Amino acid sequence: MDPLRDASASLERQERHQQAAPPVTFTGRKTLVAAAALVVLIAGALLIRPARTGDDARPPGPSERARAAVGMGAPVAAVDLVALVADREKWVAEHRDDEGSWAVLGSAYLEQARRTADPAWYPKAEGALKRSLELRPAEKGNFDAMTGMGTLANARRDFGTGKKWGELVRAQEPKRWTAYPVLVDAYTGLGEYKAAQAAMERLVELRPGLAAFMKASQVYRDRGWREDAAMSMEHAGGAAKAPAEKGYVLFRLGELAWERGDHTEALKQYEAALRTDPGQAGALGGRARVLAALGRGGEAVRDYRLALGRAAVPALALELGELLESLGRGDEAKAVYDGLPAQAARTGVNEEVLLGRFEADHGDPTAAVRRLTAEWSRHKSVQVADALGWALHKSGDDVAALEYAKKATEQGVRLADFAYHRGLIERGLGDDAAARRHLEEALRTNPRFSPVRAPLAKEALAAIGKPPAGGPENMQPTKPWVAPELPKAKPSPKPKPKPSPSGR
Repeated sequence: MDPLRDASASLERQERHQQAAPPVTFTGRKTLVAAAALVVLIAGALLIRPARTGDDARPPGPSERARAAVGMGAPVAAVDLVALVADREKWVAEHRDDEGSWAVLGSAYLEQARRTADPAWYPKAEGALKRSLELRPAEKGNFDAMTGMGTLANARRDFGTGKKWGELVRAQEPKRWTAYPVLVDAYTGLGEYKAAQAAMERLVELRPGLAAFMKASQVYRDRGWREDAAMSMEHAGGAAKAPAEKGYVLFRLGELAWERGDHTEALKQYEAALRTDPGQAGALGGRARVLAALGRGGEAVRDYRLALGRAAVPALALELGELLESLGRGDEAKAVYDGLPAQAARTGVNEEVLLGRFEADHGDPTAAVRRLTAEWSRHKSVQVADALGWALHKSGDDVAALEYAKKATEQGVRLADFAYHRGLIERGLGDDAAARRHLEEALRTNPRFSPVRAPLAKEALAAIGKPPAGGPENMQPTKPWVAPELPKAKPSPKPKPKPSPSGR
């Protein structure tokens, strides 16, 4: 056989086959047939998988945005929150047995209470959540209502109740991440900081995101790990999507900057928070605090009053009163102080620590001790320890005061007020060295931490004075050092020569 002839024959056969196959062209009839086939395929696909909510390309509406944020434990824009409340109220009026909608409505009411500081929202939230639990009890796994009840208890600063709800959810569903933000807040309020850290770490493991990063920042701040706290909050900012979420993260970054005495950075963060979420009263109060530290008292008073107009927070009212007092506007300060106890009583929140601090500084220190001793029996947090130690100092019992001041400062949190209180307590006990150390720490942490207390810290530090030259007592010899006379070394004897073997 001739290989060349065989190859030529094969090539001829291929050419004949290609000529027999007509070119592919689309006529009008073929186009219609192809289109019809495509329609059939699409219809079949829709029969196999019906359209879903996520297939809608339209952006979510206000109530949908708010519902998603409430479910994530994230801050919600005021307009979206109003829409969600109206939507769920209308729905449950017609569907009284929808336990899920009652739980959502309760959480929305609770978010309204957080944004406005209006105590009327707390009973409404409790009623909606309890209605949800009536329809589907806790033992049947109504987790949304259970976590809502825990969040409500923490918001009212009833941390023992918050802990019970959080642990109940965790016991039934250990991997349900929504239990862990409740537990972090409850454990922190109770002073159980190791448990709070463990709950935070579990939350980050189960659901890393906005809520987890914010709780991590809170835990790290309480441990005194400032860089970790700031980094976690920046991670939260990266996870935030809605303006209300970003605004809250910026506000928290401003708080961290303020606590470490970086006033320029704090002011920048507070103003960014207000540009992002103009309705945020906390950021407005924070900006007022920084302006007061920068010597811009008039602007600070304006911002405090605007913040209190948006949310009547007693802590901001106390700061305003002290600023007015430092500016020599005593009558205005007195008006603020006179209204503070009634304002705190109207909040529907446990304000015992704030009222104890107020009474210690501006009222009856003995009454402050009684109030804060009772609070310590319920909540052993560093905030309660600091306030109780200060009240004991103001009432004249510095020995007992120091024990609580140590509990407040040795946990790790680094706050100028805590160091200032401990310094003055130690000065009252005559321990000038320790007092100097903690007063310097207060002013180093935040040189203008209070318009009233920062000047007092400087005065106390000046009165103590510098430590004596030469270091602490018994550290330096009383006489000049003289080199001792060391014994001279004795010359070693020369070895005797050995006799030779011949005896010569």
